[in-house]
Amino acid sequence: MTNVVFGFLRCYVLLAVAGAAGSAAGYDPRQLATFVWVGQGLLAVVLLWGWTELADRIRTGDVTADLLRPVHPVTAYLATDLGRAGYAALARLLPPVLVGPLFFPVHLPARWPTVPLFVVSAAAAVVLCFACRFLVNATAYWLEDVRGPMILWTLGSGVLAGLYFPLRFLPEWLYQTLWIVTPFPSLLQTPLDVLVERDPTPVQLGLVAVQVGWALLLLGACRWVQGRAERRLVVQGG
Repeated sequence: MTNVVFGFLRCYVLLAVAGAAGSAAGYDPRQLATFVWVGQGLLAVVLLWGWTELADRIRTGDVTADLLRPVHPVTAYLATDLGRAGYAALARLLPPVLVGPLFFPVHLPARWPTVPLFVVSAAAAVVLCFACRFLVNATAYWLEDVRGPMILWTLGSGVLAGLYFPLRFLPEWLYQTLWIVTPFPSLLQTPLDVLVERDPTPVQLGLVAVQVGWALLLLGACRWVQGRAERRLVVQGG
């Protein structure tokens, strides 16, 4: 319900930005409406915020039980997160997607590759976001208290992922730099741009390829960080 309420607020704001000109940064009103409503649902699927399980287990020492299992911790947590994302796609993505078109004209995909590309892009975003959250949580191995990294992640990810406004509202050199040198646009901006067909199909393919590249790179970083942490792990209280 909260996502639906914020969907109305964000949609009216972005439509006001488009205003009399009929478009903003290359998005027409229908594309902006789809960007907002699908974005509200996708936010719960990728789960930008709210996951501190690993950090909590490190702080209490329960993480040692994870190390005794036959499955690598990164693999185990990723499998759990994929299951959560699958449930969220039904329980949290569908309501905004169904409510939005009742009140606003929306953009429907006109090219056949768009829907399968969006599915791949959304799946890559889930994996990538998990990797980012895992790395933020893993700072607890060294810092014990992760409130600082969590605050930085919460503030930075919402803005740089395209949650509050499409990143293409920024100067071209800036959003292109963000897309290439940071993983943040691949969390939300890329799947939403794919769905609203903001770019030709070859460009869409390139954006999804960047997503997949970031996902693989950060998953590798997760395993490397976990390996380093296991070699110096000190369990609190014993």
